[in-house]
Amino acid sequence: MAESVTELPISVEESVVEAVQNCTAKPPTSIEGVAIAYLSLVIMAVLPIFFGSFRSVKYLKEQKDAGEKPETMSNKDALMFPVFASGALFGLYLFFQFFSKEYINLLLTGYFFFLGVLALSHLLSPIISLVVPASIPNTPYHILFTRGERDGSSDIVNYKFTSYDVICLIISLIMGAWYLLKKHWIANNLFGIAFAINGVELLHLNNVVTGCILLCGLFLYDIFWVFGTNVMVTVAKSFEAPIKLVFPQDLLVNGLNASNFAMLGLGDIVVPGIFIALLLRFDKSLKRGSEFYFRATFSAYILGLLATILVMHVFKHAQPALLYLVPACLGTPLTLALLRGDINALFNYEDQPVEKEATPTEGSKTVKAD
Repeated sequence: MAESVTELPISVEESVVEAVQNCTAKPPTSIEGVAIAYLSLVIMAVLPIFFGSFRSVKYLKEQKDAGEKPETMSNKDALMFPVFASGALFGLYLFFQFFSKEYINLLLTGYFFFLGVLALSHLLSPIISLVVPASIPNTPYHILFTRGERDGSSDIVNYKFTSYDVICLIISLIMGAWYLLKKHWIANNLFGIAFAINGVELLHLNNVVTGCILLCGLFLYDIFWVFGTNVMVTVAKSFEAPIKLVFPQDLLVNGLNASNFAMLGLGDIVVPGIFIALLLRFDKSLKRGSEFYFRATFSAYILGLLATILVMHVFKHAQPALLYLVPACLGTPLTLALLRGDINALFNYEDQPVEKEATPTEGSKTVKAD
């Protein structure tokens, strides 16, 4: 009896400590806070797709006007992408298992700081051009560093920029310094949105077939790594880099210092986004004065994202967003194109038509000598 009496306070104390830890580990949330968090994630997801799609149309036109051929993803690239992505994901998972995540995140933070500053500068460039008063001249500069002399010279550095670009760079460096020092979720989202818009703008699928291969492959990839293993969730929670958008569910309780986050990976934005951007370019090629396929698929993406959030909230388990987004983004335009008689035009459309070798005509047939 004495032993049981002396053990009782210890177990009570441990229970109290454990209860306190459980309460403090996950800050309290409210229904309103959860709703605000999910709604904010949806808004932050759709804005990069919308603006990135229109920027992709402008980017493609500029490339064609300059006589340059934009790099596009081939069918083989689309087929192998989920394989390479799986290898990279599992490699990160192993790193986090065997090495201190502090050192890994320190290295990745520096890498994404550099990329984030460039992405944010590119995003801010047209905005700064509109905001800066006309009284401030946009002076051009050209840094040229060559090797050799005259005709035998080759460029090592050939970079053109303007004074407005310098302003964009300074603002981006300030945001980057904030992210490095505080790792604040707002700074993370600024970089994440910049990555997403640039990804949708600059990454081009040449045709719908390539898009179907890519989306179907990543559909299986997402299901396997989320439902089949804990790899995706572990890496997402351990990876301290702006490759995901986050929003606190306890914002109303703890303000800007909130820490109980809902998150959405950038892949769930960029991958469907580059396909939706392709549909906008297809709409433009039809010259009907409408953006029918873009708007319909964009709306389907929003519904798919809402379905993801609803299922995740009901079952209290992480969901592979592409499980819902891929059927919505593929099924909508294909069904509508079939009903409207545009299915052949949709599958025949290419941003960069492949040049076919000239075939001999009847008049150019060779004649055999007797």
